[in-house]
Amino acid sequence: MDLGSIYSVIKRPLVTEKSNRDVAAGKYSFEVAKSANKVQIRKAIEAIYKVKVKKVSSEIVKGRVKRIRWDQPGKTSSWKKAIVTLHEGQEIKLS
Repeated sequence: MDLGSIYSVIKRPLVTEKSNRDVAAGKYSFEVAKSANKVQIRKAIEAIYKVKVKKVSSEIVKGRVKRIRWDQPGKTSSWKKAIVTLHEGQEIKLS
């Protein structure tokens, strides 16, 4: 995997209240490309952050209906979320 394809798999880390709770258990959340599979996600995380990945879980987060203007409905895009569990003693510095 070259650098271009690694960074096209991992879009950004997710820093939310729920994801910060999971950091204590060694779980980190990322927004990934919709076409990425678990093997590609594992290789990209290991290459970027120099850690050993124990498990990868992924899910499609459905878009929500939101109001764009006064009465005009709109919809946010669907995206893919990956929750990566690291081996004991491994950690990722996100900030």
